[in-house]
Amino acid sequence: MKMDLSALILLSVLCLPPLTEAAPSLTTEQLDMGVDWLSKFGYLPPPDPVSGQLQTKEALTKAIKAMQKFGGLKETGVFDQATLGLMKTPRCSLPDVSESAVSVGRRKRSLTPPNKWKKRHLSWRVRTFPKDSALLGRDTVRALMYYALKVWSDIAPLNFHEVAGSDADIQIDFTKADHNDGYPFDGPGGTVAHAFFPGERFTAGDTHFDDEEAWTFRAPDSHGMDLFAVAVHEFGHAIGLVHTSTIESIMRPYYQGPVGDPLKYDLPYEDKVRVWQLYGVRDSVSHTNQPNSPTQTSDPPVLLDLPENKSTTLLERDTPDRCDANFDAVAQIRGEAFFFKGKYFWRLTREKHLVSLRPAQIHRFWRGLPPSLDSVDAVYERPGDHKIVFFKGQKYWIFKDNIMEEGYPRPLSDFGLPLESVDAAFVWLHNDKTYFFKEGRYWRYDDHLRRMDLGYPKDSALWKGLPPHVDDAMRWSDGSTYFFKGKEYWRVPSSDMEAEAGFPRLIAKDWLLCTEIQSDSPDTGSKTTGTRVRVQQHPDHAENGFEVCSCTSDSASHLGYRLSPSPLWLLPPIWTISLSLKSELL
Repeated sequence: MKMDLSALILLSVLCLPPLTEAAPSLTTEQLDMGVDWLSKFGYLPPPDPVSGQLQTKEALTKAIKAMQKFGGLKETGVFDQATLGLMKTPRCSLPDVSESAVSVGRRKRSLTPPNKWKKRHLSWRVRTFPKDSALLGRDTVRALMYYALKVWSDIAPLNFHEVAGSDADIQIDFTKADHNDGYPFDGPGGTVAHAFFPGERFTAGDTHFDDEEAWTFRAPDSHGMDLFAVAVHEFGHAIGLVHTSTIESIMRPYYQGPVGDPLKYDLPYEDKVRVWQLYGVRDSVSHTNQPNSPTQTSDPPVLLDLPENKSTTLLERDTPDRCDANFDAVAQIRGEAFFFKGKYFWRLTREKHLVSLRPAQIHRFWRGLPPSLDSVDAVYERPGDHKIVFFKGQKYWIFKDNIMEEGYPRPLSDFGLPLESVDAAFVWLHNDKTYFFKEGRYWRYDDHLRRMDLGYPKDSALWKGLPPHVDDAMRWSDGSTYFFKGKEYWRVPSSDMEAEAGFPRLIAKDWLLCTEIQSDSPDTGSKTTGTRVRVQQHPDHAENGFEVCSCTSDSASHLGYRLSPSPLWLLPPIWTISLSLKSELL
């Protein structure tokens, strides 16, 4: 089947059958395999339907020399040991002669560089995830894809946005066998991934990984295929780059193993020059508000440092029990909920699914916080630039994603807060102002102007129905604000400043999926006597092999608790809003 170049895809081969142990001992079958290899990767023309794989000696010699030159070997023109060894190296099956024409006999085979994207804002989505991976969970895969794309957008005027819809420019799938794109996978140890070049085809940019491979991250080279390294290479093709013979290039056709920490990886200069030739150099101007930026269904996911393999990530004996804890801080970051306790935190997706039943260590995700930090007082995501602010005592730290900004920690007095610490910090959705609570007072801060509003502090009793001295607060995707104290929480709906009827409720039951808890009740007068957790294995939400609970609270609905916004008829009439609320909305 004849295909134009925009339809060509990258097929990475883990291992090819041994051609021979030494050139003189080549059998006819092994020679055919070598000829097939040269034809597959562009060094020989496709076999003639009449003569099959018969090639002239001159053409074969030239093809071998071309392959040796591209691979950085001595040009002997024969299948010597070095040549055969390189042929057995894991690699991509995109033809190698894309940068220069290779003359073979009387035919000249050349590949025109593929199309480039005509737009600069590209959306991406991981549509399907690994099904049986014991090492890489859903959020780790998403983070690795983010960092692999970021490698290219850091230097070129391209902007990648993760979206939830089905219209992403770059659709990423973990699939296996025949997956209806004409390029079936072949199980462990064969083709491992492919990516489509930019172009007019509906598959342009799409990237597929073989779900039957042992995908790894921060694992020894011999333990599988490093997902980040392969993804960087694949996305290079997805934006229009072809192979190069440069040994150190990420676009060299041969798999070269892990490339190091995704947070610190820097493209070789060869690759930078080639992407600059396609798209130009990225300048310092922010592109986040440019026209034609794809509409995102929600804030981007939290893109944090990635945990090491579970075999090296051991939780200490002081790990708190999420079902029997009060929390130091609670925050919404990139649309997800984070519950902090001591040196640990739990993370819930936008759908309130626990990423893992076991907590993660704060220091492993936000590196730069002092090793002596045994807890945090409050955390919030700053409006405008979406940076993450941590508070502890009289100091605060600011992170961009998981990378600490230079010059921190800084004193709390930068905010105009005459305090030794803060109890709570959150951004109120209805005026985009940041609120700080400490004991019986609260302050309102303008993060956009970097100054405290006049007339503060005020008495926290203006927020009616809330307990004194809250532990923390956060806004949520339903438009409400949630306040936390001890093992309970209160919901303040919409733009109101009064807790909703039916609260407080138990944090463990409604947020952390601890079911069958006997709570304090006026009817029984009994106190909590025990906690039992019902867990359902959910492979799509497994992180590092831990079980993940995808169930919901048994009684989360009959008491009227919903994640969606409250119906309009349940909200107070606008004329009943108090004067204190009006002042807050200003």
